[in-house]
Amino acid sequence: MKILVIGPSWVGDMMMSQSLYRTLKAEHPEAVIDVMAPAWCRPLLSRMPEVNQALAMPLGHGALALGERRRLGKTLQASGYDRAYVLPNSFKSALVPFFAGIKRRTGWRGEMRYGVLNDVRVLDKAAFPLMVERYVALGYDKPVASAQQLPQPLLWPQLRVDDDEKRMTAAQFALSADRPVIGFCPGAEFGPAKRWPHYHYAALAEQLIGEGYQVVLFGSAKDRETGDTIVQTLSEAAHAHCKNLAGETQLEQAVILLANCAAVVSNDSGLMHIAAALNRPLVALYGPSSPDFTPPLSQHARIIRLITGYHKVRKGDAEQGYHQSLIDIQPARVHQELSALLHPVQE
Repeated sequence: MKILVIGPSWVGDMMMSQSLYRTLKAEHPEAVIDVMAPAWCRPLLSRMPEVNQALAMPLGHGALALGERRRLGKTLQASGYDRAYVLPNSFKSALVPFFAGIKRRTGWRGEMRYGVLNDVRVLDKAAFPLMVERYVALGYDKPVASAQQLPQPLLWPQLRVDDDEKRMTAAQFALSADRPVIGFCPGAEFGPAKRWPHYHYAALAEQLIGEGYQVVLFGSAKDRETGDTIVQTLSEAAHAHCKNLAGETQLEQAVILLANCAAVVSNDSGLMHIAAALNRPLVALYGPSSPDFTPPLSQHARIIRLITGYHKVRKGDAEQGYHQSLIDIQPARVHQELSALLHPVQE
């Protein structure tokens, strides 16, 4: 059986979608699964053993581009896909499998997609509170009424990275082999409201470096300034053991370096979900965004959040746009959780 999945466009969503691919493989071990997604997703998809190949989706977020989607669908007809799963909820995301003439096209109803999808599931959001549950539920031939009816435990994301890759990439970025690495992911989409303050990251880095660790900062080019501010806040003695790699790594390299970390501290971000899928000890810091829908999927993750509910805040009211609930998470609390993960008490 050949399966085409139209994948999501965000890092965190792409990571959570691996639970569907793992579920499909468990249900249909002989299945060949291809995933169509933006080209930048390839470094993630290539590390998912269930995925046969990543197919680049050349069209951007907002473009309907009906003619181009028809052309793209027609080029896939010869691939002989038996089934398609459409993970985004938009009408346009369902067009490629429709034009490809794939016999069974499954997805949540979304933007009234009757016709372009012919296996339309109607979502009861309360019955599937987690995004990962919504993805996994699509993997079963018969509609599932609630998350409680899904086979447990869910097959959480797991990325593959081998030890040679870790050694080579750490050497490429001149990371010391003498000090274990703690990764910090201090960025977040949509500005500072979802970020733990830079001065808290710096205080935690000081303490960890004093304990014999090195700290590496991860993120995209737009997180570079945040990383520089953290480094500049450190004492002179700590500088040599803290490296800002935000904007200096390709996604592929960041995945490998995160896999090389002894532990990771992260805001609610795509990198947080990657660290969880790498099974790294992880402290996830939440403020206005809620872990109730998209938590890190790992037994080795600890979530710190001091408020409840979801708050649609793009900029906090505190100095520099931080949100007070994240300011209130003290470095000592994060260090305590991190230490418990790094040095678990043997029962």
